[in-house]
Amino acid sequence: MATERRDPATGRATTGHEWNGIEELETPIPRVVIFFLTVTTLFAIGYWILMPAWPLGVTYTKGLLGIDQRAVVTKQVEDAAATRAVWTGRIAEASLEDIAADPDLMNHVRETGRTLFIDNCAACHGTRGTGGPGFPNLAARAWLWGGEPDTIAETIRIGINSTNEETRVSQMMAFGRDGVLDDGQVRAVAAYVRSLSDLPMGAGDKAMVEDGRQVFADNCVACHGEDGHGSTDVGAPNLADATWIYGSDAQTVFTTVYSGRQGHMPHWEGRLSPVDIKILALYVGTLGEAAR
Repeated sequence: MATERRDPATGRATTGHEWNGIEELETPIPRVVIFFLTVTTLFAIGYWILMPAWPLGVTYTKGLLGIDQRAVVTKQVEDAAATRAVWTGRIAEASLEDIAADPDLMNHVRETGRTLFIDNCAACHGTRGTGGPGFPNLAARAWLWGGEPDTIAETIRIGINSTNEETRVSQMMAFGRDGVLDDGQVRAVAAYVRSLSDLPMGAGDKAMVEDGRQVFADNCVACHGEDGHGSTDVGAPNLADATWIYGSDAQTVFTTVYSGRQGHMPHWEGRLSPVDIKILALYVGTLGEAAR
């Protein structure tokens, strides 16, 4: 008959297993572990009985409590829609100016407008509306077509160079590529345009500024104005501020004058509801508020 072996240090029985002279103690499972395993098992059995749990082909066990999570979620969505309908109805009926003057409605505009903006506009303009190369910085408030709420809403509705029949249309000529100006004139007018924003320039560019001024007067004032401040009537940007859509370095400005530009913004009419367009227009108008 085998004799029970005990650990000489602790006096506890061993399992008889040995690894490199180390014997394993016969350690029972702690009672607290057994307790929690029992409680967990009883809870699982109770949950299976009371709640929907087991699939049965095309149906499932309904549980004694009869709770239907799908019905709960459906009710929550219906309640949320009913709550939303209260303030969206007010927005639908009010003018943009009246909405902007109503702090309660503007709280809804900021919350819902941010979601609309991220879902529909952030891919081009960024989550904060700061844009990037080729995409306007909406937070800078340097509006191409105007920054009034009605104007922004119209821009969103019909787009720019979009497929909408009423789209805003804007294009800068390719002065160099189309032979309107030679390379020297393009470099000169690019230098002059950069001087309008007091950008740092080398001696060579500075020497061309006066020649560029004349080129600008002969070719650019119709859209950008004599002072270069642009025109919201034709979507011509202000060349004398610190905001640049494509970049302000000498090579980029040269490329813009030489090859022209034609931005594109899709129209959102038909994809967003009139209420969502109003909310989005008002939200866009709030971008950059913290910086002012």
